[in-house]
Amino acid sequence: MLVSIERQTPRPAWLRARAPGGDNCRELEALVERLGLHTVCQSAACPNLGECWNHRTATFMILGNVCTRRCGFCAVRKGAPLAVDYGEPRRVAQAVAALGLRYAVLTSVSRDDLQDGGAELFALTIRAIRERLPLCRVEVLTPDFQGSHAAVDVVLEAAPDVFNHNLETVPRLYRQVRLGARYERSLDILAHAQRARPRIPAKSGLMLGLGETPEEVLGVMRDLRAQAVAILTLGQYLRPSPKHLPVLRYIAPEEFADLRQRGLEMGFRHVEAGPLVRSSYHAAEAGSRAQNTQI
Repeated sequence: MLVSIERQTPRPAWLRARAPGGDNCRELEALVERLGLHTVCQSAACPNLGECWNHRTATFMILGNVCTRRCGFCAVRKGAPLAVDYGEPRRVAQAVAALGLRYAVLTSVSRDDLQDGGAELFALTIRAIRERLPLCRVEVLTPDFQGSHAAVDVVLEAAPDVFNHNLETVPRLYRQVRLGARYERSLDILAHAQRARPRIPAKSGLMLGLGETPEEVLGVMRDLRAQAVAILTLGQYLRPSPKHLPVLRYIAPEEFADLRQRGLEMGFRHVEAGPLVRSSYHAAEAGSRAQNTQI
């Protein structure tokens, strides 16, 4: 049985995030509730909620807040999925306009019950935002669509500014960490996105501290670069509850800094690495840098 390091070692100071609070936080929370929307910030218990919401940024989670998969790391609810809400794209666009966002991030639960995995709603939401705010840039963080290239194409045809799909962990740990997913399939989704739309930067991310070795992490980074992925995020896994996978190691900031440098040397256009980094952390800066350095 794996024993969490949290039982043996107090959480380091570098993992203490700012608690939610302030006028912007309260305004955004009220807006999300009023429009009947979900954010991954809330549903996945993101440690950066206080910082991001005070800067009036959030990652909107479409297709409901109940996931059809039971990944061992994720705090999002699991169970029978909700009916697709085709009014959601309009309401997300309304929230983006109310916040005056210049960069919006969209993600979703996995919807293996849907033939297209929810790709259509991603596309509709991108277009709804652009119709309301033509200059707003949009990043998508998609599920694997069970490997469907056609579903990826539906999203890409709506022209997101960044296409993100997270590998999450190293191949050896997939059965424990990402139930229902396959490493090769997720890598293929990213490869297809780059082949189909090479001018849309591809992005992926990993959680560390689940038992992976440093060489395994570097191996995944090399795999991503082999598929021309441009943006990489690396962060510390934090256990949402005792029912989830244990934290086996705290990764020091110096290790993250070294991985960031190694990633840049491999050719990533932007690497966001640190204990509290999550997929959408500083997404606008990463997206801008990737597009500005595109050849």
